[in-house]
Amino acid sequence: MKKVSFAEFGGPDVLRLTDAEEPHAGPGRIRIAVRAAGVNPVDWRIREGQVLGAHPVELPAGVGLDAAGVVDEVGEGVEGIEVGDHVFGEGSSTYAEFAVLSAWARMPEGLTYEEAAGYPSVVETALRIVREAGVRPGQTLLVSGASGGVGSAVLQIARDRGITVIGTAGAANQEYLRSLGALATTYGEGWPERVRQLGRVDAALDLSGSGVIRELVELTGDPGKVVSIADLDAPKLGVRFSGVAGSVPDALAEAAALIARGRLHIPVEKSYTLDEAAAAHIDSQAGHTRGRRVIVV
Repeated sequence: MKKVSFAEFGGPDVLRLTDAEEPHAGPGRIRIAVRAAGVNPVDWRIREGQVLGAHPVELPAGVGLDAAGVVDEVGEGVEGIEVGDHVFGEGSSTYAEFAVLSAWARMPEGLTYEEAAGYPSVVETALRIVREAGVRPGQTLLVSGASGGVGSAVLQIARDRGITVIGTAGAANQEYLRSLGALATTYGEGWPERVRQLGRVDAALDLSGSGVIRELVELTGDPGKVVSIADLDAPKLGVRFSGVAGSVPDALAEAAALIARGRLHIPVEKSYTLDEAAAAHIDSQAGHTRGRRVIVV
């Protein structure tokens, strides 16, 4: 099969499209013929060799955590899923023609493979960090860097739970944030004051790692009410760093339910082929994403 991998840590140029042996579904796992794979910031952080704890890497290594496709192998002990089912979920080395998934759910009706591939770890992360921030219905959550995949999911999950959201993003994404139900403002000089003008902040999330932790702590008044998924130095200021914990079936089931109810939709900003994986990483690292980037197999 064809698979994207890297033999050394480094920039996007270390990615190679190679011939590789097909993986197979072990106990408690399924294998899919991949139709699309999600591009996540954690993918290029791992490629660079950043120490993320949850994902030890042995070189050479494959790339990608999220995928959608058609089940073609069912491992021992797996129930409720059959060869031929259309699923989305999380596994490893998903930038490939075949991948093994450790968590999955059936794709909701009407969802394309490209759309489905953008949800798994994004929604798991969004659900987890909203919980970790301790924000409750009727309160206000500040989301710094709100227009990407995780931000898009957080805004919609919060709205569904009766939480008010203030989102920061670039000027071009202000209307997009408002379309998801957020109070929107731009980042850049003076942004904390612009946030204050929109209302009191009860909890905050840092999704972009743009050096805003001190300001988020000041706005919430409590480092325990701030969670970052992007700033590895956040713990130095008493703020929780919440890395990629891995999708779980419950999170995928909740995502599927929200999608089916019309309460969650994350647009695909751009699609790439397997041999364009380096370009996908370059674009992801540049930021300013509206929704998701995916690789189509």
